[in-house]
Amino acid sequence: MVLCKIEILAFAVLVFYIPIAHSWGIDGHLIVCKLAQARLSEAAEDAVSQLLPAYAENDLGSLCSWADRVKFRYHWSSPLHYLNTPDNLCNYQYNRDCKDEDGIQDRCVAGAINNYTTQLLSYRDTSSTYNLTEALLFLSHFMGDIHQPLHVGFTSDKGANTIDVHWYKRKTNLHHVWDNSIIETAEETFYNTEVDELISALDKNITTVWSHQAKAWEACRKTSCPDVYASEGIKAACDWAYKGVEEDSVLGDDYFLSRRPVVNLRLAQGGVRLAATLNRIFG
Repeated sequence: MVLCKIEILAFAVLVFYIPIAHSWGIDGHLIVCKLAQARLSEAAEDAVSQLLPAYAENDLGSLCSWADRVKFRYHWSSPLHYLNTPDNLCNYQYNRDCKDEDGIQDRCVAGAINNYTTQLLSYRDTSSTYNLTEALLFLSHFMGDIHQPLHVGFTSDKGANTIDVHWYKRKTNLHHVWDNSIIETAEETFYNTEVDELISALDKNITTVWSHQAKAWEACRKTSCPDVYASEGIKAACDWAYKGVEEDSVLGDDYFLSRRPVVNLRLAQGGVRLAATLNRIFG
């Protein structure tokens, strides 16, 4: 269902005038959506083109951070960007973990992916009352979020948002390091501060060194498999994000160089899986 002209205008105003909050950071979400859009089937590409507002100029990546912006208007959507697991168990269970702070079941990033996938499956149903443009943008964003390891983090520290650290000389928190700092430092160090160069490098790896793995990443017996992605996320959080970090830790080259491959892998997986999900939905 495509938005009418009045809705599109309001949508555009909303996108450009609400302050930005980050998850995977703007570049992280851009990377996931750019990698995905390059892998869409003809049917999925046509559907995405029909659902995107005209001002997006058929660029899904340009609106992949929309869901962060509208948290300030759609307050109900804030818990849908993450899920929390019991501290130090390093595993995920949907029935145990997919709930908001009030204990309402299904209100987490995995539940949101299930919900918006279901909405988009009504694409060819002329009686559908869903806003499918928003459903596309929410799904695209949440597929990025669930691949950021600390969006599947521990309950007590709110996905490492309360763990203060220093990224080299700058004070921040551990969650922000994984949302933004590792990606930004990689761009500055290896890609002339150009996100497009990083996207090209990841795209090349997907078709070469990760080509066999990428086929496995796509596999899913349902339309989408967020429980698989969340289980991978908490394992990566325990094995890499939290490991060796304490309050006020100084994170420098050792942490950056050892964690950068994990970030690259999760970005690539997010892009491949978003494409596969959209291809199944619209195919």
